[in-house]
Amino acid sequence: MSRILITGANGQVGFELKRALAPLGEVIALTRQEMDLADPASVLAALDRHQPAIIVNPAAYTAVDKAETEVELAMAVNAQAPGVIAEWAERHDALLIHYSTDYVFDGRKEGAYCEDDAVNPQSVYGCSKWEGEEAIRARTAHHLILRTSWVVGAHGGNFLKTILRLAHERDSLNVVADQIGAPTPAALIADVTAQLISRYRLPTHKFDYGTYHLTASGETSWFEYARFVVQLAEQQRYPLRLAASAIRPIPTSGYPLPAPRPANSRLDCSKLSRHFGLALPHWQQGVAHVVTQLYK
Repeated sequence: MSRILITGANGQVGFELKRALAPLGEVIALTRQEMDLADPASVLAALDRHQPAIIVNPAAYTAVDKAETEVELAMAVNAQAPGVIAEWAERHDALLIHYSTDYVFDGRKEGAYCEDDAVNPQSVYGCSKWEGEEAIRARTAHHLILRTSWVVGAHGGNFLKTILRLAHERDSLNVVADQIGAPTPAALIADVTAQLISRYRLPTHKFDYGTYHLTASGETSWFEYARFVVQLAEQQRYPLRLAASAIRPIPTSGYPLPAPRPANSRLDCSKLSRHFGLALPHWQQGVAHVVTQLYK
């Protein structure tokens, strides 16, 4: 069976990938201590040691605001390391699956972004992720780049878990209402990745490498997302101080942050559905599952 190497094993997506990919081969899941993407020598040493046939790279520098001042580290992890991995993959005839972000776009488009829309990252984080994409494309044709957004899961830190914590601590809350996207479960990303690897391994199947968008279907704002989460928590009798009706919408200007966020994070996933025949569930379904997991 294929040897599959997962980076960032303790992250939201890495954690779910360990579960989803386990039936597909020998899974080697490495933490930052075992494969430090900020150190090219560490990356190459891990790849040489394990000799994977498939490399799945969810590891990333994701501290969006800190990246504005930690530019060198963000670039090392998000821009340079993917190129190092891709170069190794090309030399060893391995498949590379890499995850990117809606932050490569400026968020000014009216509708959902397609894969070939012009990029225009507005933050250091967005620039670093775009440069990582380009480094992969320049070094190996045998890659999948999966752009996603608003990742959520029961493991690791995310917006949903922050809202539940604040709902326990506060009796009112302001949440940005003019940024639109689709909360996407880490479990969905991992399950789709497993489907793609299964397709890749079919001996008679022509495999379509390239860049694809991967999010849950539907759309919402951070404000509507927060209210939905608290409503679900109320139904499941979470111990809350905050009522969903006490969450108030505010504009982005009312909650300034060091790194600008895209106002429009919607990604058109029709290419993924068309090429691989995958139907992506609505974001509310995945969010409800995470809330239930956390309650249990």
